[in-house]
Amino acid sequence: MKRIVAAALAGGVVLGVTGCSSDEPDALAAAPAATSAPSASAATEEATAAALKLSSTTVRTMPGTAAAPFDTKRELDAPPGWTVTVWARVEGARLLAWTPDDRLLVSRPKSGDVVMLTPGTSTAAPAQKTLVSGLTQPHGLAFAGDTLYLAESDQVDGFTYANGALSGERVVADGLPDEKSPELGGAYAHALKSVAVGKDGAVYVSIGSTGNVSEEDRDGTPERASILRVPPGGGAPETYARGVRNGTGLAIDPDGAVWTAVNHRDNVAYPHDDDYDGDGTSDQGKVMQEYVNDHPMEQLAKLTPGRELGWPYCNPDPDLKAGKLAYSNRPFVRDLQMNADGSQLDCAKLAPTEQGFGAHSAPLGLSFGEAGGYGPGAFAGVHGSWNREPPRPPEVSFFAWRDGTLGEQQTLLTGFQGADGSRWGRPVMAVQGPDGALYVSDDYAGAIYRVAKA
Repeated sequence: MKRIVAAALAGGVVLGVTGCSSDEPDALAAAPAATSAPSASAATEEATAAALKLSSTTVRTMPGTAAAPFDTKRELDAPPGWTVTVWARVEGARLLAWTPDDRLLVSRPKSGDVVMLTPGTSTAAPAQKTLVSGLTQPHGLAFAGDTLYLAESDQVDGFTYANGALSGERVVADGLPDEKSPELGGAYAHALKSVAVGKDGAVYVSIGSTGNVSEEDRDGTPERASILRVPPGGGAPETYARGVRNGTGLAIDPDGAVWTAVNHRDNVAYPHDDDYDGDGTSDQGKVMQEYVNDHPMEQLAKLTPGRELGWPYCNPDPDLKAGKLAYSNRPFVRDLQMNADGSQLDCAKLAPTEQGFGAHSAPLGLSFGEAGGYGPGAFAGVHGSWNREPPRPPEVSFFAWRDGTLGEQQTLLTGFQGADGSRWGRPVMAVQGPDGALYVSDDYAGAIYRVAKA
């Protein structure tokens, strides 16, 4: 049994931050408050559908939350009239879930625990308490009634939640692959798991790939680079969707369907037999930074039983229209490095991916909710690129829910990256709170923001 900790954390500021996308080799390594990076430009936001008009707002702080990077004035772009407040400081804050009695849970993989934030008055930071500790890289959190499902790197746990405490721990799915799995020899780039619960009680678990293009993941037991489904009431997990390189974002839409936001591969070769760089010769098979910067796109896909998302044999291909990359309803193209003759997988037969993000966006947490006056939709925490030139900036994205599906990506919150590419924050997840505000985790700044319409 895991050790349940009831003692409150020391109040006030939690110093030291963690950074990096789950797509990076050093995903849980400590990072400074800002880092240097190649010069950014307007091209870093070419994938954003700018239907939401944003304006600059000064980030506010609650008492006890103003330590670095908030010891200097910070500005973010949000919808006009919205406020952004540093609501709490939580080192290494990753995925979020609200409890049935309106407390916010925050997973911390590096610390091996889950922190509970209990809202206080409008002028005080929430009380902090360790809800459960001694875990192995806890990440995904999801509630079904009073049951909390918690995804560790090697298993999914179930707990009964009541009055700020957990009881009745049980294992929902075990034997999940992580760096301790004998066949992996300690190497696992995407060990963090996410979890979601369907309307029928089935539990869905994201299983990331072990590497960039590690095709052996498709033959693993259980299959890696997939979404697993545990039947309602329990049972052996089965593969629900495959070819999902790193589906960290995992959520259930208003109609009950499962969606995943996928971190796709790096250093893909140019797939077409034509001249991409303008030198008069075919560039097919070449790895070119200009092409890699925008390919392959990150997927936001609606899953059905047995759906194939292509990795590592097929890549979702963004469309260049009127000088702007578009990510809606996009087909797949062959990965020449992994599927040169198309014999591994016929990419033309794969259903187009519904929506997406610019390459190397690193979408992490995914949730459904309401966005102020913009109606229902999906929120995605975009961590930002780690190896793109220039770097793609972090943001909170919004996809409007219309007629049973999601519209194009729109930027809801941005400004974490400077003109020189340096960053002071990296959003991980955004969830709607019981008060209607949006609560955003940031593992780089070690913060939870409250974003609210004034």
